[in-house]
Amino acid sequence: MRTTVVAAVMVMCVMMVHADVKQQRDFNLQRFAGKWYRVGLAYDSPSFVPYRDKVKISMGIITVLQNGNVNLTMWDATPLGCQINVYQYEKTSVPGQFTYFSTRHNMVKDITVVETNYTDYALVLKHKVFNREYTQVALYGRSQSVRINVIQKFKALALSQGFSRDSILTPPPAENCPPSGSGR
Repeated sequence: MRTTVVAAVMVMCVMMVHADVKQQRDFNLQRFAGKWYRVGLAYDSPSFVPYRDKVKISMGIITVLQNGNVNLTMWDATPLGCQINVYQYEKTSVPGQFTYFSTRHNMVKDITVVETNYTDYALVLKHKVFNREYTQVALYGRSQSVRINVIQKFKALALSQGFSRDSILTPPPAENCPPSGSGR
């Protein structure tokens, strides 16, 4: 009985933390489309820890589909070379919130654009429940560098989601990923 009560309180606390995160007000998907660089990442999955020092800035292109869904093509520098992945985000009834099916984890994940000015930066929250609750906070920039006040805003959001300072990354640029002429 006590374990059940403790578990219920923990779930309520986690739900309250995520309830505080709102999507971008008056989100405009057409303005959001285009090229973005992931210049910051907060992630505390134990399986991710050994790779933290290998993370590089990645690049993505968001393409809006006719039905309002989105394709995200991402280039990531990995120890195996530059990898390309395409994600299909489905719109929800709330502008700025999407879902997608992760083939890697075989589950649906939630994506929320928390804040963007469309021309310089975007703060994005990815949420899933898989054996335990996982969250990622990402900072995207239209270029590979963003202003220091934007990085501070990203770090404050990550800390408000319960991330430790050690789990918040601002990685270095990737070399030749994507390869010249493929998306840049």
